[in-house]
Amino acid sequence: MTRLSQSVDRATALLRDADLAADATVRELLTETTQRRSLDLSDLPPAEQAALIAARSQELQPSADGLAERIIEAGKKGRRFVAKFGIDPTGAEVHLGHSVPMLILSRFQRMGHQVVFIVGDMTAKIGDPSGRSDDRPALTDEDIARNLATYRQQVTPFFDFERAQFRHNGDWLRQITLPKIIEIISQIPVSMPLQREDFRKRLDAGQGLSLAELMYSVVMALDSVETHCDLEVGGIDQFLNMQMCRKVMDVCGQTPELVVATSLIEGTDGTGAKMSKSKGNYVPLTAPSGEIFGKIMSVPDRLVEPYFRALSEWLDPELAITSERVEAGTLHPMDLKKILAGEVTAAIHGVDAAMKAREEFVARFSKRTFGEVDDLPTIADLSQPVTEVVKTLGFAKSNGDIRRVAQQNGLRLIVESEGSQEQVTLTADDIREPLADVVKAKLDGQTGDYYLKVGRKLARIDMNAAYETFAAAEALDDLHATTTADQWPL
Repeated sequence: MTRLSQSVDRATALLRDADLAADATVRELLTETTQRRSLDLSDLPPAEQAALIAARSQELQPSADGLAERIIEAGKKGRRFVAKFGIDPTGAEVHLGHSVPMLILSRFQRMGHQVVFIVGDMTAKIGDPSGRSDDRPALTDEDIARNLATYRQQVTPFFDFERAQFRHNGDWLRQITLPKIIEIISQIPVSMPLQREDFRKRLDAGQGLSLAELMYSVVMALDSVETHCDLEVGGIDQFLNMQMCRKVMDVCGQTPELVVATSLIEGTDGTGAKMSKSKGNYVPLTAPSGEIFGKIMSVPDRLVEPYFRALSEWLDPELAITSERVEAGTLHPMDLKKILAGEVTAAIHGVDAAMKAREEFVARFSKRTFGEVDDLPTIADLSQPVTEVVKTLGFAKSNGDIRRVAQQNGLRLIVESEGSQEQVTLTADDIREPLADVVKAKLDGQTGDYYLKVGRKLARIDMNAAYETFAAAEALDDLHATTTADQWPL
């Protein structure tokens, strides 16, 4: 069994059976999944390495099988497989959108391969035209130097730079001669960069398109030539740029790199636009833990699963479990979002800081009492078994459904008093007993408002009716104790 599969087994046990609203459980889960971000993956065979990368790729060219073969080939030649990622310092902050391909690159490092992180101090002077509808403002050398000053520090949570390379592409691009550039571009048809939809739209609209922008992908490709790259990771918006890298490597007599393109994550504003510094809908890696946690909590619920896939080391089977629990009502979507916010925060600041941010968030935003909730159904007949009460409420269709909710810790009695809550989880054995007996056994002597929670559904317990039930039961007990069997009114 690999180290990764052991980690998944431990996390799966928590996800299936534990109370995912409890702080202790969340801490244990975050500890497991955060440690996975630095987990040694070198015991994975090439095919499993390729499958792990493919699972989080929107495009993998040519294929997962091709990636596995390239890894095997590098090993046979006695050299390390080389994977790279490049980022232009067009701004001072790296954000979570950049971390999506970086997380993939970090996996390659943990698999034992050579990782090259390239900061484009030279390509930034051109500016990546991908997705732009106009010319990018030119940056001075001072702008670029100021922007990239803290890049290595910002991305350190994802890489071990004792083993990974951190390089500036100006170190080799400044040495490229004009004859060499002409030699390369003479073998590249103009139609290749003009395949880009963003270029065609700008030309059709009569907007500017500089020769420098047309050359951007060719210059970027020289990074791959310099590093003898086996594979490049980037966002899907870089896919055509990475195709040019393959072409230029071929022109230069090298085996073209493989390409892994990751999905773009939406920004935090919920408009559907990608996360971008220019749109202000981003989460910077430099943000304090409370800000990161809060911004993740602000995203629409529909983004929770895509964010998990893009920003965490969770695998699909783990995500499937949480989806099942949300669907079954044993995991509230808000609790799942809090786990996501903790996951992302812990990746940058550690588990302790993530749990502190969680505590502060709950204190500020999540202290609404059940007493403030309008139109809750009320349970007046407590003499019935819990199963019948739940079915009468319409919270479940069968005893089997109720039993599954109980087994997943989703069936609870709650007493609320002066803003504080005491929760007791009911077992699969409890559900066969009359609700009155369960309430008395679990919450006897506690004062306040009583509730029954079934997954995400909630009902108020009429304690006046409960007291009548208790009194009737006690009277019956007294009658049984003072009469003979043939005198019983039953």
